[in-house]
Amino acid sequence: MYEAGSWPIRLQQIIDEFSEVDDSMERIEMLFEYAQEIDELPMSEWCDDTKVHGCQSEAHVLPMQNDDGTFHLMGASDAKLVQGLMAITAIALEGLAPSEVAIFSSDYASEMGLMNALTPSRANGFRNMFRKVVLAAQEMGE
Repeated sequence: MYEAGSWPIRLQQIIDEFSEVDDSMERIEMLFEYAQEIDELPMSEWCDDTKVHGCQSEAHVLPMQNDDGTFHLMGASDAKLVQGLMAITAIALEGLAPSEVAIFSSDYASEMGLMNALTPSRANGFRNMFRKVVLAAQEMGE
């Protein structure tokens, strides 16, 4: 199980990058930069099934499997901050087995200092997005 201290290498690099920054606003700016790194879900594919309910922004995720059966996440939002959170989540989970994603911990966001930088409603939206992704991975593994 991936959790604090045993993150995938690419995620650990991102955690380290964010941990070196003390300023919350600078962390938010970094999230804006990561927003460009997600496999963006076109607006034409936004629907109730992809919608992240309970998110302050319009946010959509589409968990899927690569040709080799590993996990892949597409997503998009009308807010760069939210899309940045999605992008980091997608990087963290890319290429894992759905069974690994199904038990993946969302604690990486706290380790990055992001949960303290987010408003309560944004933090709740992140948790809802992550829960939606994990549930989809559990269904893939069945």
